[in-house]
Amino acid sequence: MTRSNPSARSSAIPKTGVLRALGTMSGTSLDGVDVAIVETDGVVIHGFGASAYRAYEPVERAQLAAALGQWQGPQVEAAGEIVTRAHAALLAQVLVEDTEAGADQRAVDVIGFHGQTLAHAPRTQGTLQVGDGAALAAELNTPVVWDFRSDDVRLGGEGAPLAPFFHFACAKYLKRDKPLCFLNLGGVGNLTYVDPRFEAAEDSGALLAFDTGPANAPINDLVQARCGQMMDEGGAIARGGVVETGALELFLAEPYFARMPPKSLDRNDFAEMITLVSELTDSDATATLTAMCAAAVAQGMEHCPEPPEVVLVTGGGRHNPVLMEMLRVSLDCPAQPIESVGLDGDMLEAQAFAHLAVRVARGLPTSCPGTTGVRACVGGGVVSVPGGED
Repeated sequence: MTRSNPSARSSAIPKTGVLRALGTMSGTSLDGVDVAIVETDGVVIHGFGASAYRAYEPVERAQLAAALGQWQGPQVEAAGEIVTRAHAALLAQVLVEDTEAGADQRAVDVIGFHGQTLAHAPRTQGTLQVGDGAALAAELNTPVVWDFRSDDVRLGGEGAPLAPFFHFACAKYLKRDKPLCFLNLGGVGNLTYVDPRFEAAEDSGALLAFDTGPANAPINDLVQARCGQMMDEGGAIARGGVVETGALELFLAEPYFARMPPKSLDRNDFAEMITLVSELTDSDATATLTAMCAAAVAQGMEHCPEPPEVVLVTGGGRHNPVLMEMLRVSLDCPAQPIESVGLDGDMLEAQAFAHLAVRVARGLPTSCPGTTGVRACVGGGVVSVPGGED
């Protein structure tokens, strides 16, 4: 896979001005596909547009789950086809609806396509996100930026998390003037410390980001295996349980928590968590896994250069009132859903890849030493244009 030729790229994506970018995200929770429009020049957020969601069908989710942790083979190929097909359908729907929204709505300029992470081992094998961005560009007749993580890993970075540059732009959009944190509780938890007093996201000290530990993934896996449910809806199962402190202490003794950030995880890196609670009742096991997620965040907060003013929580975990209460008890600052400041916690990751797509198209960095541990600021991503070469 090679990059699109520069002449094709420059003719397809405007070099200056505010662009309408459509971002996509399919996270490690394997719930479905999010897409969202952001108006941005790659530095400043000028506005937010339409968004949409498509849940994976049970058979699709099962096939994706079967491919987790694999780097090649028929299951990986099948997963890539599922991801490409699901994204193509939802993106086409949003593009049509956006066009029909009114004569003043101009076309989307670029799509940021994250794909689906199946395996992530940056220190050994690399990182793998499946899905064909070139096929999407051809089918949707729109430039697509994809494969965001590989360049970062090649330059010594963790390849994750990648949303921090967007978080910095969000802090500026919200006109914040004190340090704050963005906490994404998806399958894996990740924290971004933002100091909006800096001018640019790539400035040294402006950002610190890392994966805190497992979040929804082990909880979802446990309640699906034991109760036949996709998730602990509303924290109902955990609410009736008691946290097993011995299991919690063993969890926090894992070497990962002693590592200095930046650092990142694969979805199943803490699969043994299930073993730690295997002899507990359903409610006690779920409560303990939920407490592990909150405790991992509390451990991670110790790395913040200054105490943040607030922790804004995004991702599916913010819908779990038991988890949110555990966070409020554990942290020394308020933890509140990101909707409290007017942003969309369901779509923030998709919006992030819209913003990052514009940065890639403009030659701006998408990660830096403080976010992924990469040796120098890097703008990762492959650009595919309709009729162009990859």
